[in-house]
Amino acid sequence: MSGADAVTATIQRLGILPVVVADDPGSAPPLAAALMAGGLPVAEVTFRTAGAAGVLRAMAAHPGLLVGAGTVVTVAQVDLAVDAGARFVVSPGLDARVVRRCQELGLPVFPGVATATEIQAALGCGVSTVKFFPAEPLGGAATVAALAAPYGGVRFIPTGGIGPAQAGRYLALKAVLAVGGSWMVPTAAIAAGDWARVTALTAEAVALVPERES
Repeated sequence: MSGADAVTATIQRLGILPVVVADDPGSAPPLAAALMAGGLPVAEVTFRTAGAAGVLRAMAAHPGLLVGAGTVVTVAQVDLAVDAGARFVVSPGLDARVVRRCQELGLPVFPGVATATEIQAALGCGVSTVKFFPAEPLGGAATVAALAAPYGGVRFIPTGGIGPAQAGRYLALKAVLAVGGSWMVPTAAIAAGDWARVTALTAEAVALVPERES
């Protein structure tokens, strides 16, 4: 199994992909520890803040934690993410240039799609695992199931508006690789340094995941 395949397999096994929005690299070590303590050794650090690269770098240094970059919309951000230690990339939409750069670097990339046309475009770029975004506003698990039907080889990471009340419906679908969400890493808890809350919410999220094939 290649390194890229191993990363994807790990995300599939865990079933939940925490989506982190943080600006202070100082919060990264305790946040990483809180996720690990809750049973989720994975995080997507979004490039939505000025300090995101620093947060990513600090979290990537935590032993045993698989860290990727999210909200990556340019080739320059791909290079920045890799330099900071990202082991996968997630985008809100599909940009062939971003996909191609990730492929050049041997980095798993999960571009965002919302339609069948975009799924076919992703397949044309050589990508078969996609982010379905924004999941809940686009019809939720029912839409994922409908899109998955004609694309048997495509796996989805639904993200957007998903919380613990909805996650199970997605995880019940064979086409869903993992569910992305921020409910276990709320920005208020990160800002307050409430790591016990992050750990508790993470453990509750882990409990939602059925036994999965690796």
